[in-house]
Amino acid sequence: MIPRKNTVTRFSVAPMMDWTDRHCRAFHRELTRHALLYTEMLTTGAIIHGDRERLLGFDACEHPVALQLGGSNPQDLAASARIGEDFGYDEINLNVGCPSDRVKDGRFGACLMAEPQLVADCVAAMKASVQVPVTVKCRIGVDNQDPEIALDTLARAVVDAGADAVIVHARKAWLDGLSPKENRDIPPLDYDRVYRLKAALPATPIVINGGIPTIAAAKDHLAHVDGAMLGRAAYQEPWQLLDVDPELFGAPAPHASMHEAIEAFIPYIEDQLARGVRLHAITRHMVGAFHGVPGARAFRRALAERCTPADAGIDSLRQAVSLVSSRELSPVAA
Repeated sequence: MIPRKNTVTRFSVAPMMDWTDRHCRAFHRELTRHALLYTEMLTTGAIIHGDRERLLGFDACEHPVALQLGGSNPQDLAASARIGEDFGYDEINLNVGCPSDRVKDGRFGACLMAEPQLVADCVAAMKASVQVPVTVKCRIGVDNQDPEIALDTLARAVVDAGADAVIVHARKAWLDGLSPKENRDIPPLDYDRVYRLKAALPATPIVINGGIPTIAAAKDHLAHVDGAMLGRAAYQEPWQLLDVDPELFGAPAPHASMHEAIEAFIPYIEDQLARGVRLHAITRHMVGAFHGVPGARAFRRALAERCTPADAGIDSLRQAVSLVSSRELSPVAA
């Protein structure tokens, strides 16, 4: 067995296709200094043959940030992991959980749950190529697999290959019969199965993911596992991330309110606008920033109307924010 680091971040924001791009991550970093952030899944083919700066470039403010890879060829994954490390990523993660048809056809993602030895070979090749942690994100099983056997077999195989942590989305993936969207909601959650994996592998950092709605719920999971990962809840209600540092890391929140956080984020936005990035490419990740606060609906409308034109500038965002009550996180529905 290859020695592995016995450390894991207590809280992370899940990798989400089309959502957790560099601008989303920079925004989330303004809300929590300690959470581990993840890229969208990037395929080995795209990294090896594509525009690496466009795909892999990120702002130093995003650290700690992990690169999630999709692939099943050990040599290609090793090369991609090495490229990611050279770009400065703090962790390399292998996706063994995405249920889309595209990843099934490409022989990566959740279909690899059925090939634990191949996944182990991939992890071993990546570990031999980089010094940063290598982790695996998986489901509890796929299609008709028995999760008690499938998850344990995969986890033990990748741990023996040197994986530094296993991140488990606590649902099966049904590649035969459910769409990717349905796979995010229909298969029942089985958090206890992930807890049992942790009990069976006490020395291995285990992170739980899937349907966790709040920071308080994430904190409850930490009584059973080493880390918790929020996905859609963090993206759709990013104001929750202001609670991460005080609730999970014993550190002060970076800002007292979302108003303050957005104002502090403006220099980043101005820098990106100067580089030719459209405002909407950044503000599209802020739609839920004031969910539940008086004025949130007007804010969302203003983002759609004022921040989408190609020539929209920072004043458009400030005007949108000015429509929201300074009394944040009010129970009054938006």
